Amino acid sequence: MTYTSSTVRVPDVAAVPRHIAIIMDGNGRWATQRRLPRVAGHTRGVDAVRATVESCARQGVEFVTLFAFSSENWRRPTDEVSFLMRLFVTALEREVGKLHANGIRLRVVGDTSMFDDRIRALIQRAETKTARNTRLTLTIAANYGGRWDIMQAAKKLAEQSVQEGRVLPVDEAAFEQHLAMAYAPEPDLFIRTGGEQRISNFLLWQMAYTELYFTDTYWPDFDAEALARAIESYAERERRFGRTSAQLEPQSQKADSLSC
Repeated sequence: MTYTSSTVRVPDVAAVPRHIAIIMDGNGRWATQRRLPRVAGHTRGVDAVRATVESCARQGVEFVTLFAFSSENWRRPTDEVSFLMRLFVTALEREVGKLHANGIRLRVVGDTSMFDDRIRALIQRAETKTARNTRLTLTIAANYGGRWDIMQAAKKLAEQSVQEGRVLPVDEAAFEQHLAMAYAPEPDLFIRTGGEQRISNFLLWQMAYTELYFTDTYWPDFDAEALARAIESYAERERRFGRTSAQLEPQSQKADSLSC
């Protein structure tokens, strides 16, 4: 009997993850503890984004994906949502030049139709400006949801079938081409700050085999040292992808012999 696996490609495993996905949680609680308005935590969180991206680039991480604004975040108080939109504009205006100077490509994924014309124009300009950069790809998930991503990919696949006038094969390879992050490998490491232990509708399809790391550190306090601890935890794990530890030993021994 022939068995198929939902993990079509088993990625190479290295001490430093190729792709890190992060839910940046705890901004509001960080501010509340300091008797500051919640928006102060979001402002401080931008500094943590900058430090994390810089640290990832130095360590050779190729892809960083940040959950900046979920499709559920529209339920927050109107004044907080308005501030987050203004902060998004400010970040796009001030940070893109720095990203470009450091060889970092910026992508934004999510249902951007909900944003105003100014934000959409800034996103397009930023993606175009940084499109050829190869040092690291920074993806901002904005008005994004994992269920939305799966549904929009299914709709695109159905539309492609109609356009071509034939029933296309429904397999993972065909489906994944239409996911919002089809350009990136699946995340190796997922980090959530702020003490919560859930993935909150983030990259549901892509994180089937991602290593999960949760920390009580609030996002504004997440720094290079906190990132190093997360990567150290990842490096200590055995990623089997359905195989046994014994099956991995020959690969480890081969790698050791090549390094001698």
